[in-house]
Amino acid sequence: MEPAAKLAEGRESYARQAWGQAYDSLSEADRSVPLGPTDLELLANTAYMLGQEREYQELMERAYGGLLDADERLAAVRCAFWLGLSLSISGEIGRGNGWFARADRLLERGEGDCVERGYLVLARIFEHEIEGDLEGAAEASAEAAAIGERFGDGDLVAFGFFTQGDALIRLGELREGLALLDLSMVAVLAGEVSPVSSGIVYCGVILACEQAHDIRRAREWTTALSDWWKAQPDLVAFTGRCLVHRAQIMRLDGSWEESIEEARRAADRCLQGENPVAAGEAHYQRGEVHRLRGEHSEAEEAYREASTHGWEPQPGLALLRLAQGKDRAAEAAMRRAISEAKEPGKRGRLLPAHVEVMVAVEDMKEAERACAELDRLAQAEEKPGALGAMAAQARGIVEVAAGRPQEALASLRRADEIWHQLTAPYESARARELIGVACGSLGDEDSARLELEAARQTYARLGAATDLERVREPGPGTEVESHDLTKRELEVLRLLSTGETNREIAADLVLSVRTVDRHVSNIYAKLGVSSRVAAASYAHEHGIGRPATG
Repeated sequence: MEPAAKLAEGRESYARQAWGQAYDSLSEADRSVPLGPTDLELLANTAYMLGQEREYQELMERAYGGLLDADERLAAVRCAFWLGLSLSISGEIGRGNGWFARADRLLERGEGDCVERGYLVLARIFEHEIEGDLEGAAEASAEAAAIGERFGDGDLVAFGFFTQGDALIRLGELREGLALLDLSMVAVLAGEVSPVSSGIVYCGVILACEQAHDIRRAREWTTALSDWWKAQPDLVAFTGRCLVHRAQIMRLDGSWEESIEEARRAADRCLQGENPVAAGEAHYQRGEVHRLRGEHSEAEEAYREASTHGWEPQPGLALLRLAQGKDRAAEAAMRRAISEAKEPGKRGRLLPAHVEVMVAVEDMKEAERACAELDRLAQAEEKPGALGAMAAQARGIVEVAAGRPQEALASLRRADEIWHQLTAPYESARARELIGVACGSLGDEDSARLELEAARQTYARLGAATDLERVREPGPGTEVESHDLTKRELEVLRLLSTGETNREIAADLVLSVRTVDRHVSNIYAKLGVSSRVAAASYAHEHGIGRPATG
């Protein structure tokens, strides 16, 4: 086929988003007769969509040189911007800034008002983020979006809205930030945004939704992203990140085996696309499912892989340590992680586990403080969502542990209601288990057994082995005596199940606090539990009620 025909075929394939065919045809045409700058950009974009980012950068450098030779300065400015963006996203900040600077110098040569200035405004966002200036990033994004709207540039508008929304979310302004994400996605779904920009916006928006703990939007946009890349069978770029999102949604939905497989695929695809941090996140998602299934060695390995690839394995690793009875290791990890987290989204991800660990080590003051912070973060939601559910559940855990079961019930029922609306079965079962513990502490054993039975059924269906063991149904001969608790340990367990602290138990039984500490540790070991709430759950499930009075 003649080079001109090959070139025409490549352009037509590009328009159909048949990336493999477009790449082959355009590459063959380029080997016969070197492509001009515009067609080089097409070939570069096909390489990007096929996951060949290095080749994309090399081709864009060729296109940039051709545009300068043709004295097409504005087109060269855009080319330099895309090179800078690609390099910055891949972590090569110095080279990326160099290309942004080249673009800036080209515009200094007397060009008037033009859309390209909007792209260079957008480039300043990286500087603001490096400096920790999220307000500056939001302002620059708003300016870029306004320029894009004035010139009718869909890519610039979508980028501006997305980056502004992301900055606002990271500042804790969830309502405003999420509304801007929606605006950017409307432009993408309307076909107003180029393929490479669409993929970047898709992935960035979903990440921002996860940062905002907006499960509803994360599900919606992940489904849309899946449909987008399924319509492009050759697509490699963005698919790894999409699989990470899908693995997380599957975990929340209760499809745990599918989530593990999707996370494995995601890690492989992310490494193929030279995105090790995203591969680390995929391993973390896999570790979370293994932890929930009680597969501790597999969870440990997955968290280790996450850390190796640059993803912080908290709070999952701390919760694993708690499940293993290593309370002090869990405590040290959570105190360190929470002290380092500055942005509201990151703190929101850590605080529920922080509450659980602080309750386990009986630092109720810190647990109460963390609950109050979660409550404040949840107030920024446009309507009750995952943050509200996490805040209510954390509050319930603290109130149960502090011996305030009546107050706990209102919080826990609210949490269960939201988790149910969000289709998060494991989280809902955890809330119902805690409701059962609270009911048992109030002497309502019938309601306690019903709630614990509902939780047990969900745990069994999901394969949540550790949780299922904690609330397993007792049978003949399986009462607490089979665990060899002494009479004194049984007395301690009864008081513990009512929410008393070790100091209060010591006063009731006329023992030293150190002796009660030892009894509680023995109870944990014999029952195979790792927290006061878990021990209380076991007590209520097995009919170990309040001590008789009289």
